[in-house]
Amino acid sequence: MATAPNITIERTKQTFQFRGEAFEIVYHVCVDQETGERFTTDELDQLNLIQVHNQYRAKYGIPFVDEIKAIREQYGLTAAKMSEILGFGTNGYKNYENGEIPSIPHGRYIQLIKDPQEFYKLIELNRKELSEEEIEKINKKVKQRLSGWEQTDTLEASFIFGDTTPSEFNGYRKPVIERVGQMAAFFAEKLRPFTTKLNKLLFYADFLHYRKTGYSISGLNYIAIKHGPVPKKYGTIYSSLYEKGYVDLNIVDFGDGIEGEQFLPSGKGVDWSDFTEDEIVTLKEVVQSVGPKNTKQIVDFSHQEFAWKHNVNDRSPISYDYGFYLQPL
Repeated sequence: MATAPNITIERTKQTFQFRGEAFEIVYHVCVDQETGERFTTDELDQLNLIQVHNQYRAKYGIPFVDEIKAIREQYGLTAAKMSEILGFGTNGYKNYENGEIPSIPHGRYIQLIKDPQEFYKLIELNRKELSEEEIEKINKKVKQRLSGWEQTDTLEASFIFGDTTPSEFNGYRKPVIERVGQMAAFFAEKLRPFTTKLNKLLFYADFLHYRKTGYSISGLNYIAIKHGPVPKKYGTIYSSLYEKGYVDLNIVDFGDGIEGEQFLPSGKGVDWSDFTEDEIVTLKEVVQSVGPKNTKQIVDFSHQEFAWKHNVNDRSPISYDYGFYLQPL
């Protein structure tokens, strides 16, 4: 967020009420250093509110917007038709995809129908409300989901990333290998980084975007190790990116038995179709600000982050709330 020279953003822990419960967030407010006036903007109000909503969704297992949309799309339905099948009213499901938070029962109901067997039961109960053509189309999708590849896909994600449940430790976003792959492909195309630098590029992209929006880009978990913050299980993740063709690898011999992995473009290019304009802006900002730093500089820079200092001693998972306290890039 751009501010006037005399305006600073103050961040303090404050408690807010939502649906009768208290949630502690990092509250953002503008402070005029000349007059002492304190005020918020629409952008900061949104960031403060998103933090409350994220905690509420995570606490009760209510799916996030991208999950709600993906569950509907896996059955090839419109939002209106899905809403009708679930009994949510004409625009209920569409409203949830647009950011309205479902009630706890509705949220858990949506999570339940992610299982194609449960959704098939629901379709059977609604046969009188659907045409034969609609039932045939939905059943075809359900059979595809039951064929095994969806379960395999889920197991693969768990193997690569570990826990994929949205939380403060992945920026309230379920990690998807395709998004991580496109991010790595972009950094490889622009910077051809070695492993240590790629770790930091991903960290700064995710935590900077969380600072701006309350969400990460990749959904990766990060831990603090000697050389700074790194994605958890980054070796497994990068091996998968190479195997899937998102990046190529160049093994560089530095002598004395020391080798390094350099990430290069695979030739496939970068597909931005699944990214928002804001996410693309953040990725480009990281290339411009962090990209020119060499490995030692970027490691030293990351060692100034509270995200690293407060977690390195026990290699703790890093809460994305540390993103609000990033150094200026």
